[in-house]
Amino acid sequence: MPRKRTQPKKKTQPKKTVEIRRKIQIKKKAPSAKRKNIQLIGITAKIRQTEPAMVIEWPRTLTHVHTYGMLSPFFEGLRNGELRATFCPNDRCPEKRLWIPPRGHCPDCHTEMAWKTLPNPVIGTVHTFTQVVYAGTGIELSTPYWQIDVEIPGLATLPKSYLLRGKPFIGMKVRAEFRTKKPTNTVLDYYWVPLE
Repeated sequence: MPRKRTQPKKKTQPKKTVEIRRKIQIKKKAPSAKRKNIQLIGITAKIRQTEPAMVIEWPRTLTHVHTYGMLSPFFEGLRNGELRATFCPNDRCPEKRLWIPPRGHCPDCHTEMAWKTLPNPVIGTVHTFTQVVYAGTGIELSTPYWQIDVEIPGLATLPKSYLLRGKPFIGMKVRAEFRTKKPTNTVLDYYWVPLE
């Protein structure tokens, strides 16, 4: 008859009394609504070259150098107070709407995109929004600010940017404005203001 194996008994220790310390969370008050305009707190990106594509230096703890490549006309447009979009020039492509942010190639047929400048003033409608209270590293706007997605007639996309002043609501009419004096050479060079 086989022997029955028994497991050794685990030694138990007497239970210790554990003191639980709870952290008290202090809610910070949001800044008052007296502030009128969101302020740029970053620095201007230096342009290294403009041809064949714009190349900028974007200083951080180390200098980040990159090219805008085929999207350079978009950023050149912002410097000139223009909102430029891309479109597919292929007559056989089913997608005929404009794209902001721009694309180098059509996502449907892979044809190189062409450019169109939207007529000023560029008017849009707030599709959705969120308030940014604690921005991540590299965001060079004072907080809090309103990040908004804007519907622009004829676009296949909802460009994201920020509202310079006021409080957004869904359906709000807004107008694009541009930082042409001391531009940052980044996407922060265009923003929206309430259409008054």
